[in-house]
Amino acid sequence: MKTRWIGTSWKMNKTSDEVAAFCQQILPALQGCPEWIQSFLIPPFPYVQQVGEALDSVDTLTGVQNICWAEQGAYTGEVSAKMAKDIGASLVEIGHSERRELFNESDHTVNLKVHAALEQGLMPLICVGDSLEEKRWGVSLESIVRQVKIALHGVSPEQLARVWIAYEPVWAIGEQGIPASAEEAESGLAAIRAGVRQCFGEACAEHTVLLYGGSVNPDNAAELLQQPNIDGLFIGRSAWQAEGYAQLLQIAASVDNEVACV
Repeated sequence: MKTRWIGTSWKMNKTSDEVAAFCQQILPALQGCPEWIQSFLIPPFPYVQQVGEALDSVDTLTGVQNICWAEQGAYTGEVSAKMAKDIGASLVEIGHSERRELFNESDHTVNLKVHAALEQGLMPLICVGDSLEEKRWGVSLESIVRQVKIALHGVSPEQLARVWIAYEPVWAIGEQGIPASAEEAESGLAAIRAGVRQCFGEACAEHTVLLYGGSVNPDNAAELLQQPNIDGLFIGRSAWQAEGYAQLLQIAASVDNEVACV
């Protein structure tokens, strides 16, 4: 059975009490997940260890939403990959569009952070996406492939096996986001896989984990997961409550059961 990656980033939301409640509520759903569903949670940095400890009995990965490219030094307010690993993180979300827009993240710093994560044995979850203007101009695919190629510059084929890539159209993110159709999501991820294939070859491209994120919800999750180049979902607000996340995990399991029975 093909592995499905189903996870969420909480962005700057939840307090310690809310984190504890979420973990308690979601635990039964995670315990009931089939083995081919790989769940992951990316809370705000102060709660990474809390989530990891609360869900220690299940196979759920935890991550951080950002790291610095440097290992240590005079970088006030920053967190290193080594620190993230030290508190139990397995994943590092890198290059989210909000980081790029609000905090001047560039393709170059994304690449530096990818290498910093890999050097510490962490899995980079690289986020790429096209703007509404790029969509209107018809250059979406060129834009996202460029971001992927720069992010992976200097990464070896062996390291690529530990990299995840999420396609998150900027125009599809947030409360005002316009959900992408399954065809649009598949088109973007097919282009990304083709770009990885061009740089690393067929075998590497075939095994690279590609996720879709951007206004994912219970109404469109099943259709998204049926697309050939979508290996999993990186979900926003629809998974911020335990009931919503549990429902999406159930949908993912049901979709793969249906596919297996065909």
